[in-house]
This record gives sequence, structure tokens and C-alpha cells, in this order.
Amino acid sequence: MSRVLLSSVGTTYAVDGAVLVEEADLSLHAGEVVALVGPNGAGKTTLLRLLAGDLTPGHGEVRIDGRRLASVRPRDLARLRAMLPHHTVLQFAFRVLDVVMMGRYPHREATRSEDEAAVASAMAAADVGFLAERLFTTLSGGEQARSSLARVLAQETPVVLLDEPSASLDIRHQELVMGVLRGLAAGGAGVLTVLHDLNLAARHADRVGVMDRARLVEVGPTAEVLRADLLSAVYGHPVAVVPHPYADCPLVLPLSP
Repeated sequence: MSRVLLSSVGTTYAVDGAVLVEEADLSLHAGEVVALVGPNGAGKTTLLRLLAGDLTPGHGEVRIDGRRLASVRPRDLARLRAMLPHHTVLQFAFRVLDVVMMGRYPHREATRSEDEAAVASAMAAADVGFLAERLFTTLSGGEQARSSLARVLAQETPVVLLDEPSASLDIRHQELVMGVLRGLAAGGAGVLTVLHDLNLAARHADRVGVMDRARLVEVGPTAEVLRADLLSAVYGHPVAVVPHPYADCPLVLPLSP
């Protein structure tokens, strides 16, 4: 088994008495893509934010690079993990190039040429190079999502956390983004992403974690976790899981109730 980059042990988070994540145990290893799936309100985004250090657990512990996440200084944390939220809100009209360059902030010791090379590579990977001079606020939702992904890629961290990176994308760009995530894992990074599309998870994730009602109910290899009985129970809707006709992975099909 490869090195553990990020882990959560017994992590619990509550607000005003409402438990949003309860005793979550999860590990992220170098070289893998892990997908978090589950119905709306299950706690996926909250768990992702706890793992990113944006929220502090009431109980339990999150560790990154072998250290307690709470003890890592913000700049050091920014060199260890990058976080792509579901929505990126900017109050000022930055160019796309400027937005992507923000990902280089933790690397103050880098040369200008290193920064420019990292940004150019990230923009090419996210297919936003042609948008470099456009104002971020004038882009479509999908273009904004890919530009924000390019910022995350430019950060060049060993841990990458993403909240629904494919949600606003067309089919081509969904596959492009998932291919980028697989490429990060192939290069040794650990990638944890929230996905609503179960078939994207089936094709691209090494492991899947299923959340329901604030609990991480099962985590394991994709083909073992994406089962009809589990998914039907968690989503409250009947599904069938059959072999994919063209790929070596499960195919999840919703059924009429």
C-alpha cells in the first residue's frame, strides 16, 4: 500500500446541535483517486472542508503528511493540499490568467519563469489557455469551473481536494477533467473528489466512499462499493448495477420506482 497523505480518524462536526459529519474514518493514499458519493445533504462537502482544514472538527483528528492538520501553518498547508470548492466567487474582475496565477502564491521562492511554466501547463490541462485574457466574471459556469481547476493545478500540491469538479461541464470536459485527475494520481498525488455522477466515479475512481446522513457508511474498491443494494438504500431510489459494455467498470442505471 502506498503512503498515506491525508487521513481522518473519528472526525465529527456539528453546528447548533445538528451533526453534519459523524465519526468519519477515511484515508487518502499517494497515487489514487477517491470519490465521495451520496445524496444531497449527506455531509460530503462538510467532510471535504474538514479534510482541507477549512473547518475544525469537534471530535476526532485530521492528519496531513503525518502531522496534525491543525498544527500546520497556513502557508505550509497551501503547499501540501489544494482545494477546489463547488463555487468560486470573485468580487473583482480578474483576468483568467491572474486567477490561475493565484495558485502560485505558496511558492514564493519560485522564479518567474517557473511560475509562468506552471500556470501555462495548468491552463493547457484544463483547456482554458484561450481564455487567458478574459475576465473571470464574464465566463460561463463551465469555463469558470475549468479556470478554477487550473488554479488548483498551478498550486502543485501532493493532495488535491475537489467538490463536484464536473458538475457544470459538458461531456467532453467532464472526461477531460477526470483524465487530469487520473494523471495527477499517476504522478503520485492523492486526489479526493466529491461526485454526483456515479458513473464518472465508477470509471475513474480507485476507491469510493459512500456517505449517508452524516456518516461514511462504506469505503472500498469501486467495483465492491457501487452495489445495487447499497446505492438503492442510500439514495432512496432503485438502481441496477451491471457490467459496463465498453469499459472494465460497473454501470449504474436508475430504475423506475
